[in-house]
Amino acid sequence: MAEHNTLGKKGEKLAVDFLLHKGYEILEKNYRYLKSEIDIIARTKDVIVVVEVKTRSTADFGDPQEFVKPKQIQSMVKAIDHYITDNDLDVEVRFDIVAIIENKRGTTIEHLEDALYHF
Repeated sequence: MAEHNTLGKKGEKLAVDFLLHKGYEILEKNYRYLKSEIDIIARTKDVIVVVEVKTRSTADFGDPQEFVKPKQIQSMVKAIDHYITDNDLDVEVRFDIVAIIENKRGTTIEHLEDALYHF
């Protein structure tokens, strides 16, 4: 597996552990619909949280959350619409980003709630 794929998988595991520690319930990991993928679907209280995990080894080229692109957001919206419909849910949906920098100096995790409002 390529090094960036290994880092990405490690980041997703760190994000799951982080969210569990904050009291979130993890409903799905790597949820796929057509060509779309949602890294994590979680629940907190009565809110379904769509979580995009971005992991980098450095912030030299920008913060991890800066790498979430509009096309990816559109794709996640389609996927969560399908998930909500398929599971017959009537809930509020929120889009978050968990930005992780993992390198020899340590690990930093930043949780951006309602992240779509930052674009």
